[in-house]
Amino acid sequence: MRKMLIDTDTASDDAVALIMALQFPEVEVVAITIVAGNVDVQQASLNARYTLQMCNQSVPVYEGCDKPMMRARHSATFFHGEDGMGNMFYPAPRQQAESLHAVPAIIDTIRANPGITLVTLGPLTNIALALSEAPDIVGLVDRCVVMGGAACAVGNITPAAEYNIWCDPEAARICFASGLPIEMVGWELSRGEANLSVTDMERYKTEIDTPLSNFVIDCNASGLRANTEWLGDPGLGLPDPVAMAVALDPSICSRKSDHLVEVECEGVFTRGMTVVDVLGVAQDDVPNVAMWAAHRDRPVNVTVCWEIDNVRWKALLEACVVGSK
Repeated sequence: MRKMLIDTDTASDDAVALIMALQFPEVEVVAITIVAGNVDVQQASLNARYTLQMCNQSVPVYEGCDKPMMRARHSATFFHGEDGMGNMFYPAPRQQAESLHAVPAIIDTIRANPGITLVTLGPLTNIALALSEAPDIVGLVDRCVVMGGAACAVGNITPAAEYNIWCDPEAARICFASGLPIEMVGWELSRGEANLSVTDMERYKTEIDTPLSNFVIDCNASGLRANTEWLGDPGLGLPDPVAMAVALDPSICSRKSDHLVEVECEGVFTRGMTVVDVLGVAQDDVPNVAMWAAHRDRPVNVTVCWEIDNVRWKALLEACVVGSK
């Protein structure tokens, strides 16, 4: 059975991604670590532990960094609701968080489980600090699936940047340069046909009608409004569950390629932009790409997922909310 560590700023779509991992028969989630992002650390921890309770499972939850490495924290409660869960204000879960901080917990968990899959669903602050303290963990991670960035696409928090990377671009830069086997699953892959449609959502509520299928739709009520009214999509976009689908079944990513990817930290308008060298021009020793010179001595650092199989991603999600593990 594959071991998985999930780092999350648990709000509504994170919760759905957690359900998928917890319900997937071939995966054991060995730890969940919490980072500030969508909501503060305490609320994200409550949301993660409530989701565990919904799945009748107990996995240790470790609370981590409450702000980015160098910047002020900006939550996404405008998108996910004040509680991060569509303003459902679920009751407090029975399970308590662990006392150990998330950063040493990440280090310990990876060292104890060589070959582990690391899935990141929030800002990369916890991961960057763990890498800075224990660079040896890089070689112990089999896959690092990052829900973050936008590969040559528009952002969802600024015109240039996706929220998770924008929140803590310095942390993202550390992670992308670390040698971790990163698979970048950008938010844009959850758009359009990947959205849960009105018909899909009605089916979850009236035909599937399990506690988990209802939870998926209910806790994303705020996200649905923001996705349709603000971002202009046709239905419910679920970036974190799409990334989790790729983590659980890599073949759901139907087109991918390896590239140098840099994170913009200094830009006024482009903070947090994931700059993908699609055409390999950064490899040329010419003045216009001189800023990429330091990258030429290392292998390409990120596998970029460009397209997913929308039918199979939705089928995987549905399978995870229909039955129990």
